[in-house]
Amino acid sequence: MAARTTTPEKRPGFFSQLKTLYRFTVEAYSWLPYALIGILLAGIALGVGIGFLIPPFAVWSIILWGVSGLMFGLLAALMTMTRLSTTAMYKKIDGMPGAAGHVLSTSLGRKWQASDMPVGVNPRTQEAVYRAVGRGGVVIVGEGSRGRLTRLVNDERAKVQRVASGVPVTVFYVGHGDDEVPIGKLAKEIKALPKKIDRTTMAAVIKRIDSVSKSIASMPIPKGIDPTKVRAPRPR
Repeated sequence: MAARTTTPEKRPGFFSQLKTLYRFTVEAYSWLPYALIGILLAGIALGVGIGFLIPPFAVWSIILWGVSGLMFGLLAALMTMTRLSTTAMYKKIDGMPGAAGHVLSTSLGRKWQASDMPVGVNPRTQEAVYRAVGRGGVVIVGEGSRGRLTRLVNDERAKVQRVASGVPVTVFYVGHGDDEVPIGKLAKEIKALPKKIDRTTMAAVIKRIDSVSKSIASMPIPKGIDPTKVRAPRPR
């Protein structure tokens, strides 16, 4: 039997993550290399231009400003690639079962509590309902055919209102139809909700809802999405 090792698993380095991020993004945007080169050149040109304009005129000053422009260009290129990688991730998971749960669990930040596990699911059709709780109240997200989601959404809304009376409940349906929210805008729409409850009330609501929520461990989880494969890797 092989001896157990206590050595922690080595995480990918910064440049390894950067390389993975680039490959992931360029699959969706083939013009990415030209855009990044253009941003770098623009940064250098901006720095050199400032070096020429700011007195006293000296070669060392131009070089210094040129290097500063290069660093600015690198930062702008990294920010651009990171932003595009997020858009590429949304494009890849759009329409996949479980996409809403993935967004809720990874894109809302610390001000909201959510899970990638559905709170209600139709095992036959894969329609699913997800829930998030934050300062904006309770958000219920329906994923799938809107007509078949009505009962699931109403059941979840009734459960929330029963234990958290007075707390606003907002319903979003993921999709591209009328009154639906594209998956890429879901997190933004939720974060834009006005703050209606304080942190103490939020914690109490989460506790009450969790106490009455039925275990869904036996529920079949929507298949078709593996967050570890579609999440845009971010350099650290």
